[in-house]
Amino acid sequence: MVRVKAPALRAKSKDELVKQLEELKAELSTLQVQKVTGGATNKLSKIKDVRKSIARCHTVLRTNQRDNLRKFYLKKKYMPLDLRPKKTRAIRRQLTTHEAGLKTLRQQKKDAHFSQRVYAIKA
Repeated sequence: MVRVKAPALRAKSKDELVKQLEELKAELSTLQVQKVTGGATNKLSKIKDVRKSIARCHTVLRTNQRDNLRKFYLKKKYMPLDLRPKKTRAIRRQLTTHEAGLKTLRQQKKDAHFSQRVYAIKA
């Protein structure tokens, strides 16, 4: 089988990807048997390409699965930790804009009773 490219895999459905993955695994097992029995050198060099193709299939399956999960959790209140944006530790612990804008009860009373005075200056 020829080396598969990731863009070609992204266009396929999940069933087609699983089927191709099974074919690649079967091909890899036959190549490994040929290696043990003393096959041709051109077949042995093909093992690397097949292994990389299997990895590409797994990667595309995983990215599709994560994209679907992100769509599912988009409207939910909480999202699983591995789907949240990574950013940095400091940014993740930072107060949100809503939390930063909140005022204590004491500050609210102070603002209500002693509001900013407005003066009109006569010129």
